[in-house]
Amino acid sequence: MIPSLYFRYLSTLYLKNLLAILLGLSFAFASIDYFQHSGQFGPSFSSKILYIYYMWQEALGILYPLSIVFALIMTKFSLIKHNTMGALHAFGYSKKRLSLPLMSVAMFVYVLFMFLHMTEFSYAKDKAGYLLKNELHAYNVNDLFFKYNDNFVYIKKLDPVNKTIEDMTIFRVNGFQVESTIHTPRAAFDGKEWDAYDATIKRHIYQNGILQRYTIEHQEHINTLEGYKPKIIKSFYEGESLTLIDAFNTYRLLLQQHIDSDKIRAVFYDKVIVPLFAPALLLILFFKLPFHGRMMQMGKILAISLGMTFITWGMLFGFRQLGQSGVVLPEATAIVPVLLLWVYAVYVYLTDEKKIA
Repeated sequence: MIPSLYFRYLSTLYLKNLLAILLGLSFAFASIDYFQHSGQFGPSFSSKILYIYYMWQEALGILYPLSIVFALIMTKFSLIKHNTMGALHAFGYSKKRLSLPLMSVAMFVYVLFMFLHMTEFSYAKDKAGYLLKNELHAYNVNDLFFKYNDNFVYIKKLDPVNKTIEDMTIFRVNGFQVESTIHTPRAAFDGKEWDAYDATIKRHIYQNGILQRYTIEHQEHINTLEGYKPKIIKSFYEGESLTLIDAFNTYRLLLQQHIDSDKIRAVFYDKVIVPLFAPALLLILFFKLPFHGRMMQMGKILAISLGMTFITWGMLFGFRQLGQSGVVLPEATAIVPVLLLWVYAVYVYLTDEKKIA
């Protein structure tokens, strides 16, 4: 089914403005960041190009919601300036009908970035940080300690790239007593769990709560840490980025282990829920901005529109920091504000059709 002429015209115009704004803002962001750190790079030209590329990817993920709103403002003002908006209304097109192509493009962009956040795209900032520090073995993580079911796990060295562990000890605890320990010099991830090799199992034998002796057993191979992907372990304990899939899997693991998951939920909401403020704001501004230049002061309305966008984005950014720190529930800092914005956007959509200013 071929879209109508008006739909193609408005969606193409809006998409061109969105791409121009998004590419311009993201390249500016990446360039400024590069010049701030240019003195920390070595002579390698490829490292500099890679750093700019990774920071450009990071900028895309941060700035695309703002670009959705800015492109709407730019498109609406362009239509007003050339009297196109008035002509479209004169031909009988309602505000609801005219908003459809813009919302369609905005939601397509949102879905596209949701897909990108399921890939290595989410790790762009981490990769740029490694280039900046010139750390050849930056992916290795040392001295990790965390809970797994009724056990506590200590890892001397984790290599998320090769998906291997060197020197791991698992402590099985009952109350305040260590019932047994499992030590393995190396383990490898098979996609679902870790295969530990040459494991030494030491079982503690207590009498009246006092350790009397222990037994030692050797096994060539045991399976453990089911569901603990290498990147999940590294990202969670170093505070690095996560793809949406890894964030969801990490949340399930933390839920199973009865460990606080505020930070992971905040990361997930920040990528999935918070960007939805942009389509809501698009809808509000499209209906609230007048359709004819004689009905408004262009400079004043432009300043108010941009100011409203920055204030909304800034408030959501501040709420995100509160959610990640655990001061307030992430649901209250991400879902509630965006939901309220959408309630108002739907109200405007349903009641503002006949208003012209």
